[in-house]
Amino acid sequence: GGVRMRMEGGEDMQDAVGLSCTWGIPPATGTHAKWVRLNVGGTVFLTTRQTLCREQKSFLCRLCQGEELQSDRDETGAYLIDRDPTYFGPILNFLRHGKLVLDKDMAEEGVLEEAEFYNIGSLIRIIKDRLEEKDYTVTQVPPKHVYRVLQCQEEELTQMVSTMSDGWRFEQLVNIGSSYNYGNEDQTEFLCVVSKELYNPPNGLSSEPSHKAKV
Repeated sequence: GGVRMRMEGGEDMQDAVGLSCTWGIPPATGTHAKWVRLNVGGTVFLTTRQTLCREQKSFLCRLCQGEELQSDRDETGAYLIDRDPTYFGPILNFLRHGKLVLDKDMAEEGVLEEAEFYNIGSLIRIIKDRLEEKDYTVTQVPPKHVYRVLQCQEEELTQMVSTMSDGWRFEQLVNIGSSYNYGNEDQTEFLCVVSKELYNPPNGLSSEPSHKAKV
């Protein structure tokens, strides 16, 4: 058994040397102190303590400082975290560069769930803002058109069009011929079609700024 242990030790040493060559990290002590392996739901992520501790209050920062959290580790020494690795990528990248970058198919709600689990406050705020914006644009429904047909006589037309209330738009005039005889005059009857756009404001709030609110 002793020989095997030494061999494994030798392999480990080679690995460590290999790492220090590729990334130019000081060997031995520096390697352990700087790099952290996380096994999130079976997927291993390699990152640095500095990255994980960008968000001081986060679970990840407390984890890699190893103070109060005694987390299980897998056979490679990676911290085991029972969460979905799909959403961990964007979270780790956010800690690396401070931007939220998502594939187009990735649900922001999923990332929000993980950001809340890891307690990354600044990311939670960013995603919530994005979701609110999205909600707002989705609920900006296209206006519905309401049509009204008004019947009137020729002489009433101009008056009616000029007194049309706000928001109503004149659409079409249909001449339906004369149906009344007043004395000798034929009064031509018209059907006047008017329309109005109705907006459905999101969440029952008016989409127009309210001028009534007095301070």
